[in-house]
Amino acid sequence: MEPKKNPKANVGRNSSLYFLVGLALMLFLTNFAINYKTYDDKEIEIGMVNMDQEFEEEIPLTNQMATPPPPPPPPAAPEIIEVVEDEVEVEETVIESTEVTQETEIVEVAEVEVADAVEEDIEVPFAVIENVPVFPGCEKEKTNNDKKNCMSQKISQFVNKKFNTDLASDLGLSGRQRINVIFKIDKTGNIVGIRARAPHPGLEKEATRVIGLLPKMEPGKQRGKPVTVPYSLPIVFQVQD
Repeated sequence: MEPKKNPKANVGRNSSLYFLVGLALMLFLTNFAINYKTYDDKEIEIGMVNMDQEFEEEIPLTNQMATPPPPPPPPAAPEIIEVVEDEVEVEETVIESTEVTQETEIVEVAEVEVADAVEEDIEVPFAVIENVPVFPGCEKEKTNNDKKNCMSQKISQFVNKKFNTDLASDLGLSGRQRINVIFKIDKTGNIVGIRARAPHPGLEKEATRVIGLLPKMEPGKQRGKPVTVPYSLPIVFQVQD
């Protein structure tokens, strides 16, 4: 028995093409169904603008300032112009050149004496001065530190000897009393510029008096020149009750 179907016929030859066409058609119908909109037949009222109504604009009242009258015209020039001759003759001033020429005489100037410059009073702190002031009795010390220590000891001994310790009790003070004294040893070795600060003016006066009794010293030197050296001295003593 012979088969009715042609063995050379290929049924699935265009199946992929048909599938794509059908898929595209389904996508189109689906998109159309989703985006399809319907609208109601209800009328929408839109407000109308009445253009016949006139707007009344308020015009502000302004006061006009009275402008001043124009200035009067200048007087007319005279018809006849008189020429007046100068009565005083003006002499011309001749400015001579200040440049020196061979014919100009040179005036010799005598020697001008120049005054000696005033030396500035330079202050150098006691801690950094090259050569400290020397208190009488400390001349034998060789180093700068030894001279400093000797000076501090001598000044302390001098103050303890000269200071009136009974003054505090006489002033009604008690306990520990501290007096800060600052003075300067100028470039001649004298004591100047004494200032004292204490709990009572009587103690300040006594400290100033004692420091003023210090002997003259050998002045301090910086780079070989005498200078002023400030010195600070704290004085502390206990008042016996």
